[in-house]
Amino acid sequence: MTQTLLGLKTCDTCRKARKALPEASFRDIRETPLTEGEIGALLNEFGEVLVNKSSTTWRGLSDVERTQPASALLATHPALMKRPVIQSGGVWYLGWTPAVRAALGVA
Repeated sequence: MTQTLLGLKTCDTCRKARKALPEASFRDIRETPLTEGEIGALLNEFGEVLVNKSSTTWRGLSDVERTQPASALLATHPALMKRPVIQSGGVWYLGWTPAVRAALGVA
């Protein structure tokens, strides 16, 4: 089964996911940013929860920046994306919660 993991190589949660899913291909979204189409597809899949509003990046944004559409925010600030985003067997998962780990068969 093909697995793709989107995240940041400096993110501790992404590191845990990469360790647990060694066969998954990994894409650092800072080094290889998401395209407009990819951002749109992820927003269609997850909605506004894709934007991590509890992150330090979010807290550093101005009030004006925070009013921008999620697609523009994610294009400008990749670290705002809740991570990791995992595609496994055509199914998308967001985060590294116990439910996601269980669905992927990882203890």
